[in-house]
Amino acid sequence: MDETGPAGPLPYEGVWRFTAPAVEASVPQARHAVRDLLVRQGVPVSDDVAQGLLLIVSELVTNAVRHAAVLSPVLAVEVAVGPEWVRVSVEDSHPYRPTALEADHGQTGGRGLLLVREITREAGGACDVAHTPSGGKVIWVALPLKHALR
Repeated sequence: MDETGPAGPLPYEGVWRFTAPAVEASVPQARHAVRDLLVRQGVPVSDDVAQGLLLIVSELVTNAVRHAAVLSPVLAVEVAVGPEWVRVSVEDSHPYRPTALEADHGQTGGRGLLLVREITREAGGACDVAHTPSGGKVIWVALPLKHALR
């Protein structure tokens, strides 16, 4: 019997998806749901990566609420955890594909995607925006767990 082969998924691996109305109250609810999921599943994520991931969830859900709610009264958050990565995505039905514009220092907002991109870069992760088959979009971020593994 070969003991070096894959033993199947790790206990914390899986994919979870939930929907929420595109309203301001969904921002902290989504953040708390993702935090609770990471804890409940025992995902070996460092505090820094977890805090970055939760800030990313807040920014992406906030953007969906502020910019897509008119055409997308419901948004979806998905968390996928593999042996080396945690991936979070936010999906809405609005076709507009956002871009991370350079921030105007006189503005009080508009820096969310820049922040998401910077957190992702610093963690060694990846992020992108894709169109969905239904004509909406999904924005996803994947961050490595490797720094958290002992």
